[in-house]
Amino acid sequence: MARHDTTETFESTDPATGGVVQVFPVHDADAVRETVARAHPAAERWAALGSAERELRLAAYRGHLARRVHELADLVHRENGKPRADAILEITLAVDHLAWAAGHAEKTLGPRRVKAGMLAANHAAYLEYQPLGVVGVIGPWNYPVFTPMGSIAYALAAGNAVVFKPSEFTPAVGAWLVDAWHAAVPDVADVLQLVTGFGETGAALCRAGVDKLAFTGSAATGRKVMAACAETLTPVLMECGGKDAMIVDDDADVSAAADAAVWGAMSNAGQTCIGIERVYATSAVYDRFVAEVTRRTAALRPGSDDAAAYGPMTMASQTDVVRRHLDDAVAAGGRAVTGATVEGGFVAPTVLLDVPESSAAVREETFGPTLTIAEVADAEEGLRRANDSTMGLGGSVFSGSTDRAMDLARRMRSGMTSINSVLTFASVPALPFGGVGESGFGRIHGEDGLREFARAKAITRQRVGLPVDLMSFGRPASAADVLARVMGLVHGRHR
Repeated sequence: MARHDTTETFESTDPATGGVVQVFPVHDADAVRETVARAHPAAERWAALGSAERELRLAAYRGHLARRVHELADLVHRENGKPRADAILEITLAVDHLAWAAGHAEKTLGPRRVKAGMLAANHAAYLEYQPLGVVGVIGPWNYPVFTPMGSIAYALAAGNAVVFKPSEFTPAVGAWLVDAWHAAVPDVADVLQLVTGFGETGAALCRAGVDKLAFTGSAATGRKVMAACAETLTPVLMECGGKDAMIVDDDADVSAAADAAVWGAMSNAGQTCIGIERVYATSAVYDRFVAEVTRRTAALRPGSDDAAAYGPMTMASQTDVVRRHLDDAVAAGGRAVTGATVEGGFVAPTVLLDVPESSAAVREETFGPTLTIAEVADAEEGLRRANDSTMGLGGSVFSGSTDRAMDLARRMRSGMTSINSVLTFASVPALPFGGVGESGFGRIHGEDGLREFARAKAITRQRVGLPVDLMSFGRPASAADVLARVMGLVHGRHR
């Protein structure tokens, strides 16, 4: 926790009831700077431990989380609103990623020999990845465990300290994660620290001397984060949401595609950056697909009880975005076959048909339990429409042909694509997670995620001296001509 005295506080509330979950300080710029200053020597100690000792401590942290899954899931349910079962799924995914990051850091980042090449044949060449130092993490509220841990776990495994600012809508979950670290590995407690507050606190973290800033949130806020980090040339990692599409081909398993689309669109009240918001179904399967989606969606009910399919909107103002998109879609000629109602913080599961591609419900991230379905002549048209977006985070292809599905998946303009499933790429620790366009840049997860929080260090060592040193003012006048002839012999034959 930041130790600077502060009198301003804010409340974390239950989105279903409005009840107060916990009260937190609003950390100002001085408090954030103090926290980052404490993290720098902690980062040096953490890096000096070496990968084996870090792996032991990360295993202790992982065990602490695994033994308290239900405790944390209850807190996620209260503060975020999602069903406990979904909270448990989120936490188990985070634990799995933590295990992978810790277990693969040494192999991915450790020193290795590389070929020196012809011009430096008398040298040995080495490559290693060194910790950056202190990484600032600004986390989201929709997956308050899994998403920030995608940065925290990989940054820690790479040898960095972390200062974590959770969303102001889920600070209790963030505090729980940091307290769990302190309890599990008290000898390096300051390696993971917490600051809480609103946008100003996040901006202060950008300017407080962190060595990299990992952000998850909207593109609009991401631009502000980048601007703040640009003042000190602090590198950033941006994950800024998506408008993910599913393509349903002629030979797709319609029942499986409908089941996946409904889950991808409605789970977590649609508050999933890699959730399915658009479906392009070919004429051969469109009617059957719509009927199956409608049937499955009609069986869903939002609520805060254990039997509810999903919970309330975590951020109350997000209901305004959903209403605007629904109204715009209907005004433009679209029609809702299910849902389209908002009661308090609960949005009914909504399926929209005949929505023009120019509508906000198709162009902008809705982040609610809604799904647009459009009929296309074939999968190629579906791919063109799917790719006609400023965002490109994830996506999905349903097809009976593996070759056809792989071809469509490769050409989908997204950082990640699942075939005959949705969201699966996020559950594979070895795969990188991130997008293109306004969905951001940089990657968490996998080897790319480990390297994202490290700097490449190149070293050469002269093994033997050469009679002629080309990198010397004392080289013979003929040396350059000899070198040119050698290049011609070795490479000049290739046209």
